[in-house]
Amino acid sequence: QVQLVESGGGLVQPGGSLRLSCAASGRTLSVYHMGWFRQVLGKEREFVAAITPISSTRYADSVKARFTISRDNVKNTVYLQMNTLKPEDTAVYYCAARGGYGISLSQSSYGSWGQGTQVTVSS
Repeated sequence: QVQLVESGGGLVQPGGSLRLSCAASGRTLSVYHMGWFRQVLGKEREFVAAITPISSTRYADSVKARFTISRDNVKNTVYLQMNTLKPEDTAVYYCAARGGYGISLSQSSYGSWGQGTQVTVSS
């Protein structure tokens, strides 16, 4: 099983940017579909973005055109570039990995998860 560690979260003002990283160990990421999810305390975890092994991508409507998911298979790392951040983007962000075929927006289809990194957007 692949182990995932997120980093890059923090406090940023509205309109600012952050780049989250998800570093993998134990297995090569190149064969996995990867996803980013986020969760606000007391709410369901929600899909943010996903990327296939060949870098096809999918985004939630709420982040489309502001967030970009990418992967570097040499560094065994997946990224989430977040621009034009809004207060409603405040959440704990998790990366996740899954095998199989096709992009999935469902958290239940992902078998490996990181511990999460807090993103707070506030002035």
